Amino acid sequence: MGHAFTHSAAMIGVTGHILDIEADAEAGPPELHLIGLPERSVWPARDRIRAAILNSGIPWPEARVTVSVCPGSVPVYDSAADLALAVAFLAATGHIPSGRLAGTVFLGELGLNGGIRPVRGVLPAIRAAAAAGLTTVVVPGFFAEITAQIPGMVVIPATCLADVIAWLRDGTVNEDAIQPTPVGVTPPAVDLADIPGNHAARRALEVCAAGGHHLLLQGDGPATMLAERLPGILPPLDGDASREVADIHSLAGRLDRSAGSVPPLCAPHHTSTSAAIFGSVAANRPGAISLAHHGVLHLSDAPEFPSTVLDGLCRPMDSGEILLAGMGRSVRYPARFLLVLDVRDCPCATSRGGGEPCECSPGVRRRYLGRLAAVLPRIEVRAWTEPITRPVEPGEPTSVVAARVREARERAAVRLAETPWRTNAEIPALELRTRFPAEPEAVTLLRSAVHVGVLTDAAMPRLLRVAWTIADLRGAVRPAVEDAAGALDLWEGR
Repeated sequence: MGHAFTHSAAMIGVTGHILDIEADAEAGPPELHLIGLPERSVWPARDRIRAAILNSGIPWPEARVTVSVCPGSVPVYDSAADLALAVAFLAATGHIPSGRLAGTVFLGELGLNGGIRPVRGVLPAIRAAAAAGLTTVVVPGFFAEITAQIPGMVVIPATCLADVIAWLRDGTVNEDAIQPTPVGVTPPAVDLADIPGNHAARRALEVCAAGGHHLLLQGDGPATMLAERLPGILPPLDGDASREVADIHSLAGRLDRSAGSVPPLCAPHHTSTSAAIFGSVAANRPGAISLAHHGVLHLSDAPEFPSTVLDGLCRPMDSGEILLAGMGRSVRYPARFLLVLDVRDCPCATSRGGGEPCECSPGVRRRYLGRLAAVLPRIEVRAWTEPITRPVEPGEPTSVVAARVREARERAAVRLAETPWRTNAEIPALELRTRFPAEPEAVTLLRSAVHVGVLTDAAMPRLLRVAWTIADLRGAVRPAVEDAAGALDLWEGR
């Protein structure tokens, strides 16, 4: 009998943590003991490993085998360590050479027939392995194409436990195990030119894309169509942002080749649970606000969402991340999104449906819109949408607007090059006063709006950020009085 040592990985939030897997075999009755796993995971894992080994043609050894997972402080949420547990077991009992396990990470869930199934969080797990100095990873063939792009790692694809055993025994790699990663469902091509009229809303969309500001669309116009076209005018994701988005979608089990550099759009329904919106500690699964990281989060008919969801958006909007706690642990998910809320004038939806005129009382309308009281102060840009009731000249296409947005982002990037911020919306209020001041006349205009009660002191930095974006769009060195006036108009929805 013998001893074996190998590695797997587990996820806490979107951060991978390396697990050390040890196995020790000694003379005794044929038993398998798993220690270091959550109690609810021990029995299912043991039964999966036993069935997979037997169905791979390996006789069950006459030995008492103990397999340990360390560190115990890292919660193992799912079955991604199955393959590593089985390999350590086989190495300790002499079925495969234990020396071949050095520097290798094994990721995969075992089926009862010995097959290896995909698991969530493969990309961040492999990045953690590379950071720990490990050089080889065995993954389900489903992930071979995407994981092969991670520098410094040798990727071994496998569709079943027998493939892994053959590779460990004689170095044979089953090339047929490489399965093409499917391309996700491609949404139909959309263009801003599809939306005639609505010039104020289109201008608001452009400003939000250029500066990363949040947007409120109000009225009976094509709000959903506008929100769906917002990712198209955002700049493509750069390398770091693209990796962050890929890691989050990998953890959610949504990894596919279509992710690329396109900013994501996430539009949850108002019946979605809080866990679906914010994420789950128990399942270590990101929610909609994290799936919209570096992209757009669209809440249609926003007042219909529960108050717990609307109020819970405030902290991620300020910090760019969501902290969840429960079950004796906490996890963080990135959540820097561009929020688009669209609201009707009242809850009855009569006018939007083209039926009889709305008969809601002013009190009903106030209560309906009052559900957004917590989140509204964080919305810098507001616009009214107009129903398309008559032929109107088509607007500018997405490509033209996207070019202006890209140029504005490039100007902001030069200005923010030595800072940790990427967009105007992220600049702290103190920096707006000291490091990035606007023209004195622009500041005076906004201060006068505060004095007459149009703005609050807390809202003034938000309008300065929007003024910077408007200045970037017109190529100005810093915001002038007309930029501040434009920001004030957008704040009031004019």
